[in-house]
Amino acid sequence: QVQYVESGGGLVQPGGSLRLSCVASGSIFKIVSMGWYRQAPGKQRELVAVISSGGSTNYIDSVKGRFTISRDNAKNTMYLQMNMLKPEDTAVYYCNRHPSVVVRYWGQGTQVTVSS
Repeated sequence: QVQYVESGGGLVQPGGSLRLSCVASGSIFKIVSMGWYRQAPGKQRELVAVISSGGSTNYIDSVKGRFTISRDNAKNTMYLQMNMLKPEDTAVYYCNRHPSVVVRYWGQGTQVTVSS
């Protein structure tokens, strides 16, 4: 069974914006912390942003001020608004629970490519 379905990626120029969406399966979404992760070619998957069940957020330094994580618990959906995109943001983006020790399955992710 698919646990998470990511969408919204694409090809954008530096300085552009994208909004990623993540639709979760199951009934516990609203009570767990969630995160956006990304993996660039040849690199390990890294955590990008975290949001608690109550809406508290945290970000890695490289995306602070540019990315915004949010969630709509009624829709079992999480979002990542990405502004002022840079080439180094290029990666496959995944959503899942946080911390990673509670991750069970990874979805297919959505490709974000930032290039001129």
